Amino acid sequence: MAAACGQQPSTSSTTPSSASPSGPNEPVSAPASSGAPSGSPSPETPMGNTLDPRKIAWAGATPSPDGRSLAVVWWSGVAPCTVLDRVEVKESAKQVVVTLYEGRDPRFPDTACIAIAVEKTTTVRLASPLDGREVVDGAKP
Repeated sequence: MAAACGQQPSTSSTTPSSASPSGPNEPVSAPASSGAPSGSPSPETPMGNTLDPRKIAWAGATPSPDGRSLAVVWWSGVAPCTVLDRVEVKESAKQVVVTLYEGRDPRFPDTACIAIAVEKTTTVRLASPLDGREVVDGAKP
């Protein structure tokens, strides 16, 4: 019998029925998780000129204390597979429509993408204070 890394094979064995709860044959479980994300959203700046830009829905928009900007939050994939391309803002007397666009970073067109969600945020400056206007997601019908 050959042993890896020059070590001698173990001569002792433990059977599942004789193993202690912390023994080598018991599964090790990770600490329980609530499934809730931890930390703050990742700040994003539009980069422009992405590959295949598309609208992406956002989860919330919080106005600044003076009402001159919005902190927009959304869930997305990781860079370079999904990056913020641009933010379009259309303001009227009654509402502010904010549309986010994401695409792939053109510097890494052939990157393999993993399926993981990241909470992101960007700050949107308004032409005039919000002053009670409705904020609408331009990616939702």
